Amino acid sequence: MKKYFLSVAFISFYYIAPAFSDNHEVDEFIEPTIDVGCVVNNIEASVKFYTEAIGFKVTGGFKVPSGFAKSAGLTEGKELDIKVLTLGGAEEEEATKLKLMQVKGSGGKADQTHIDSTLGFSYITVFIKDTDKTLARLKKAGVNPIAKGPVTLPKNLDPSLSLIIVKDPDGNFVELVGPKPKN
Repeated sequence: MKKYFLSVAFISFYYIAPAFSDNHEVDEFIEPTIDVGCVVNNIEASVKFYTEAIGFKVTGGFKVPSGFAKSAGLTEGKELDIKVLTLGGAEEEEATKLKLMQVKGSGGKADQTHIDSTLGFSYITVFIKDTDKTLARLKKAGVNPIAKGPVTLPKNLDPSLSLIIVKDPDGNFVELVGPKPKN
C-alpha cells in the first residue's frame, strides 16, 4: 500500500506540479484550451440554436447555488443554471467548452449592432469543414446569415475560405469560417 501511495504521489507531482510552477511557459496551464461563458436570456432557446444551427453538442450542465455565486463574486446572490457545450462531443476532454448560463433577472443586452459596438468579447469563431453542409443546417434551423454571408475572405487572409456570420437568440455574433461554398 505504501509503495502504491508513493507511486501515485510521484506521478501526481510529475504531471501536475509543472502546471503550478513559476515557469511562464506553456506548461504552466493545466489545459491548453479555455472555456467561454455566455449569459443568455433563455437557456432552452440558446441551447437549441447552438446545437441545431451551429452543431455543438450538450456535454453536461450544472447549477451554481446562489450563496456560492455571491461568495465567489459571480452574482449578487442569484443561482446560475449552466449548460456545457462542445464541438468535439463529450469524449473530447480537451475540447473548448461553451458554457451557456441563465441567471434569472440578469442585466440587459449589450449593443450587438456590429462587433465593435461594445467593448469586450464580441464573438466566437467556429472553424467548419463543409460550408454547404453548414448553410443547410442553418437554413433547417431557420437561421439566416447576416449581411451578404457567406463572403470570401480577402487576398491578404485566405481567399480559399469563406465567412458566415449569424447571431444567436440574444444577438451575440457567431463567426463560421470554412471552405468556399461549392454551390
